[in-house]
Amino acid sequence: MKKHGLYRRMAVNSIRKNGRMYAPYLLTCICMIMVSYLFFFLIESEQVREMRGGDLLQEMLVLGSGVFGIFSLIFLFYTNSFLIRRRKQEFGLYNILGMGKWNIARILIWESVLTALLSFGGGLLLGVLFSKASELAIAHVLGGEISLRFSVAPGAMWTTLVIFAVIFVLILANGLRQIQMANPMELLHSDQTGEKPPKGNVLLALVGLLLLAAAYYIAVSLEDPSSALIGFFGAVLLVILATYLLFIAGSVVFCRLLKKRKSYYYKANHFVSVSSMLYRMKRNGAGLASICVLSTMVLVMVSAVISLYVGKENALRETYPRDIQIQTLSVKEEYETAVYDTVEEELAKSGLSMRDPWHYRYLAVTGCVEGDQAWLRAKENSQNIVGDYASLRTLFFVPVEDYNKLAGKEETLEKDEVLVSCNRGMAYGFETMTLHDVGTWKVKGEVPEFVSNSLAASQIVSSVFIILPDMETFFRVDEAQRQVYGEYASIARTYLGFEVDGMDDGEEDEAMIALSERIDAAIDALQFGGTDDTFRGVTSSCIANERAFFYGMYGGLFVLGILLGCVFIVAAVLIMYYKQITEGYEDQSRFEVMRKVGMTKQDIRRSVNSQMLTVFFLPLALAGLHQLFAFPPVYKILMLFGLSNESFVRGVTTVCFLIFAVFYTAVYLITSRAYYRIVSKSFT
Repeated sequence: MKKHGLYRRMAVNSIRKNGRMYAPYLLTCICMIMVSYLFFFLIESEQVREMRGGDLLQEMLVLGSGVFGIFSLIFLFYTNSFLIRRRKQEFGLYNILGMGKWNIARILIWESVLTALLSFGGGLLLGVLFSKASELAIAHVLGGEISLRFSVAPGAMWTTLVIFAVIFVLILANGLRQIQMANPMELLHSDQTGEKPPKGNVLLALVGLLLLAAAYYIAVSLEDPSSALIGFFGAVLLVILATYLLFIAGSVVFCRLLKKRKSYYYKANHFVSVSSMLYRMKRNGAGLASICVLSTMVLVMVSAVISLYVGKENALRETYPRDIQIQTLSVKEEYETAVYDTVEEELAKSGLSMRDPWHYRYLAVTGCVEGDQAWLRAKENSQNIVGDYASLRTLFFVPVEDYNKLAGKEETLEKDEVLVSCNRGMAYGFETMTLHDVGTWKVKGEVPEFVSNSLAASQIVSSVFIILPDMETFFRVDEAQRQVYGEYASIARTYLGFEVDGMDDGEEDEAMIALSERIDAAIDALQFGGTDDTFRGVTSSCIANERAFFYGMYGGLFVLGILLGCVFIVAAVLIMYYKQITEGYEDQSRFEVMRKVGMTKQDIRRSVNSQMLTVFFLPLALAGLHQLFAFPPVYKILMLFGLSNESFVRGVTTVCFLIFAVFYTAVYLITSRAYYRIVSKSFT
């Protein structure tokens, strides 16, 4: 028992003496455990599940919790490596004084146990305290109501305990492994072990530049939102790899160039800083690259989810452009008239009226478009249209008489003429269109974006609306696609969408849902109560019904993005802090030598500022550049979610970067003071 007490006391004293290193690590562990509890608390919360859209939000949080768990493991391993590296000298001294490696291991075990207990206690306590606030925030996001009853989730506690117990055990095992494999002298002098600049750094720097240029080219050349969804992730991988190469190898080249500039290098405030950076640039560069990557992730993710959340109503209207939408799987005039009259009759019964109706016939076919060529199948003349995903389009064929009725135009088309309209800001740009299996048309004009419908807005692939000269051509296209797809052929349909006038303010959603249900019942009676068995396939949708799904999805993305964004920010801050602290202790002896040869305290401050400004604002600058080139594909991906206001998204992105830059600068000022206090100790 006495030995156990000794090891425990030594562990407590070690934590206390190394408080400057342990305190941020403990705070990070507490923060991670708190966020983990909040994740699982919200996933289990019955009150959240009962909100409209709450079940979808919980499903998204389940996915996010997996990402968070993996990141927690990697990041806590990374930050713990700073602690172990700093403590190796202390362990080496214990070893030389006669303490065996098993004895040192027992101290480390006690430290890990104490760290885990403090982390679990603080993290779970804060998680429980903030759990109700998180539920209230979710209620605000989803527009729901929630009781103020306080509750604790034992299941969330248990899941969090298991996950982080495994993480702490793995971290401890890694620390024990390092102690067992090192000899006493290596441990004692570990903090004085520098790193040589990596060999072949010029070549690696060039490779990094080429990879970055390739990633940027991919990002700006992605024209279609559907291809942006796939190509963006490939560009992200290239950017991450290029960032690490540039900071590890390119920073060495950069420092050597500074060293060759005698007018810059042989100055008191630059001489020491450039030499120090060059001395340990391999590890330094990896840390800076991590800061840059985390900063970019925060900027891109947070700006995207804020744009989606703030613009969720616009996105909802993009997907459901009218209050009520009705689609009939037929283009027969008698069916159109029957449905239209039934809807008007039901509206009249409720004292309501139809406003701005969109009523048109269309045929939607999945095909391919490349240049002025279009196919009702894959280009390879096969049924496998996935063969060339970038050229996939949903082709909407609409007769010109319906287009004129909607647009208020009087367009006339010859038999060999069509009008073309592309959605999501795309353009056709050719004078002819050849539709294989049908024929070639002259493109009389490219009209503004055609009125949307739920099918066009919800498709991952973009759409091309082709305005045909008459119904004869319409039926010819229909017959051609039936020959291609057989039993999987599309069915021509009629779309009716309209706004509802006469609703009382304050209860529009409830009244709209009730109206939609009455219209559904009337249409069902029309379909199944008559004698015409061929009159089938009338479906309807109501924007008020879909609002819960949209708010749940976008609210879930918002909550998930903000939670993960906060975690990534904490990670970036901690990496910056540990870099300053560990490098401060490494540079302390060097500045002591410089003091003996005449360097003043003011010279040290200027040198520190030079080093910090040179090093720590490079990740911010490169993260801003990454975000700039990421904007085109990110915006195109947001278009898939129905958000098409480019100026709004650009404004949100700019504001997010400016706020992050202010925060980053504040963190830099705080951490640079910590570095300065360490290196200037010998001057007091």
